[in-house]
Formats: sequence, structure tokens, C-alpha cells
Amino acid sequence: MMKELYVISGVAGMTGSELAKILVAEGHRVIGFDNFFASSRESLCEIENNELFDFYEYDLNSGEEMERVLDMVKGWKKEYKKLVYINCAAIVHTEYFYHIDKTFGTNVTGMKNFLEQAVMAGADIFINCSTSEVYSMQSWKEGGVAEKDYILLANAEHSQRTSYAAGKLLTEFFMKDAVWNQKIKGCSIRFANVYSKSERYPKHVIPHILTELSRKGEVELLENSKRNKRTFLHNTDSCMAVLALIRTEEALDGSVYNVATKEEVSMPDLVSLCAEKMGISNPKIVFRGYRESDPERRVLNIDKIVERTGWMPRVSLAEGIEMCVKEMRKNKA
Repeated sequence: MMKELYVISGVAGMTGSELAKILVAEGHRVIGFDNFFASSRESLCEIENNELFDFYEYDLNSGEEMERVLDMVKGWKKEYKKLVYINCAAIVHTEYFYHIDKTFGTNVTGMKNFLEQAVMAGADIFINCSTSEVYSMQSWKEGGVAEKDYILLANAEHSQRTSYAAGKLLTEFFMKDAVWNQKIKGCSIRFANVYSKSERYPKHVIPHILTELSRKGEVELLENSKRNKRTFLHNTDSCMAVLALIRTEEALDGSVYNVATKEEVSMPDLVSLCAEKMGISNPKIVFRGYRESDPERRVLNIDKIVERTGWMPRVSLAEGIEMCVKEMRKNKA
């Protein structure tokens, strides 16, 4: 039986690296590239020597390097029954959002060029990883915000999230246009607060909390965190959603899908849960600083992907945090 060929941008990031591991384990070939702007080679150590995984330290914004990728794909395509492109490259950390050239180059121009390459290569499917940030400050209602709801980018002049959200929203229209013009099949995915046991940098809230507790036994959070609530999706579940969509042809209609969990938690309760899994009693929280652009709640409705593919999140927050703690201790040993 012929296997499939996958091309993954941002392959050293959370979603990209986990997808590569799953696909290689299934016997598929993966061509992956990353420039390590916000990732680490360590995330690929399990598969970097696997004969089914070809990694290149390439930049999505380099025309010359992307031309090499296209040449490789064209050379290998005939050996595989299906060619799938997955765009995981993105600048997502809030500290980078003011770097407009970088965010636009990677999140918008880079995605568009990668999509056009997929079309030129004759790819069967393109998956565009988008973000729940497109919902901005209007991020909650009873039952969660759905893909069909209105999108409001509040505080557009001052919010550091806006350039990222607007750029990602634009990529969803690139995706839709390509499908509607019958150039390729595919869809966009709006992920919400994905976390992973393998995340190397404490820039997102869960690794930040675990790192702070491990080093100091206390956690510093923004003042917003006194009332903010979030849902968190384990990276295994996010990757399973990607694969579920790839393997459901009728879902590849150019539309967007929310991928999240309904398990909402407040920031203080999240600190308590992390501390409990680490064996720390009564963790101290220091509230310092304020970020005006933070939505108080973000809950997504996932009925669409559930109905179309049968995907459901499987890893509870408690289980996911426990995985993160075990991995952190293993890396310290």
C-alpha cells in the first residue's frame, strides 16, 4: 500500500513536531522545515534520524529555500498516493506582535506563498492552521462562539493582538478562495490555547506557571488574571483534529473549524492545579502588570468539527498538566 507525502512548515513547533512524529510512526514520509525563530531542534530529536523524516533549516520567507522544497516535492510526489501540505508556521507569542514585518511576512505572505506552492505541486490537500484570536474581545457566549458568529476586532488601534488576528483571518480567505476556485481541497483551523508537554519556552501560560513554580514556588501573573478564564487544548488533541479533517473529504470545503475544549478554568485555579500536580501546597500568586487587550473569557463552540469528523478532545486538563510535569522532571533528571 502506497503511503502519503506530507510537507509541514514550522515543523519544530508544538503542532508541527507532534504531527511529524505521528505521521512518521504511521509510515508516511514527512518533509519539514523550520527556522527556529520560536522553536527548538530538541522537539525533533525523536525523529530527526528517521529515514521517513527529512528536515531542513529553512525560512518560509526565503524564495530560494522554498523553491528547493518544491523541487523535492515534485521529485517524490509520484511515489506516494497523496500529497498533503500543512502550514504550522506562525509568529504567535504576544512579545512579537509589534514586529509587524515579521508577523505579516510569516503569517500572511508566507502562508499565501506556501499555499500557491501546494497548488503548483499538485497537492491534494492544504491545511491552514489559524487561531481563535480572530474572535478577539468578543470571545464568549453561552455555548461558545461558533464559526458562523460575527467577528469583532476590538481596540484595533492599540491592541497588540490585532495585527496577528487580522493576518490570520486573511489567510482563511486565501484558503477559501483556493478551494472555491477548485485549485485544491483544504480548510482552516482556529485553535484555542494549545499546550504541550514538549513546549521548550515558558512563553505561554501553562509552561510559564510550571516554570515559575519549579524555580520559585510562586507565580507572577498579570492583574487581568484575577478574572480571566480560558480553555486549554492538549497538543495531542489538536493534532488529532488536523488528521481527522485531512481524512474527512467532505470537511475540506475551504471553511474554518474551531478546535478547542469546553473545560474552562480561571487563572488562579490553573495555578492551583499545576501546583497540585507538582506536590506544592498553597502556591503564592503575585499579580503585577496589566494587558488591556486580554479578553476575560474565550470559549469556542466545537459542534461543527464534531459533527463533520467525529473528533472530540480526549485529554483532560488535569491529565495534560500531569504529562507536562512528568516531562519537565524527566528533562531535569
